Amino acid sequence: MCLTFLRRSSGLPLAALMCIIAISNIEMVMKCRTVLLAAVIMLAWAGASDATVRIARDSGGRIQTYVDRFQRVRSTDEMVVIDGFCVSACTIVLASVSHDRICVTTRARFGFHAAWDIGPHGRKITNREATQTLYLMYPFEVRRWIDQRGGLTQHMIFLSGRELEAMYRPCHMDSRANSH
Repeated sequence: MCLTFLRRSSGLPLAALMCIIAISNIEMVMKCRTVLLAAVIMLAWAGASDATVRIARDSGGRIQTYVDRFQRVRSTDEMVVIDGFCVSACTIVLASVSHDRICVTTRARFGFHAAWDIGPHGRKITNREATQTLYLMYPFEVRRWIDQRGGLTQHMIFLSGRELEAMYRPCHMDSRANSH
């Protein structure tokens, strides 16, 4: 009875409670507890390796903010799913997270441009040093792709579709993923 109930239940803690309360036979309670313990251990093990960060609509921001964010992701076992646009400083994910922990959906689209600072009167001024640092952070294939399009300039260039799929493995959406 316990195994059948657990298989049909979507919430393990509630299932565990209901299973233990519903069974009066002590032998069945012991079997149920064993099954529940095994299930909890399996879920904890799978949960640690199945953690996922989903990027779907990220227009970037300050470079250091993204370096810090993706260094935290790098220090975990989280997979990164790119499922939409990731532009500007968001592209640092490609430099910070291991290639084998990044996958892309058909909606993935990266946008690259030169780094800039705000100058007098709110005007954008290209920061050559930051642009060079950013460029050197990217994996070789991404740098080569950028070079083939004239390098990092004030104009956004987009990497998506077959070109992106040739560089990163495809993935499927995971409803458990956290959007960033």
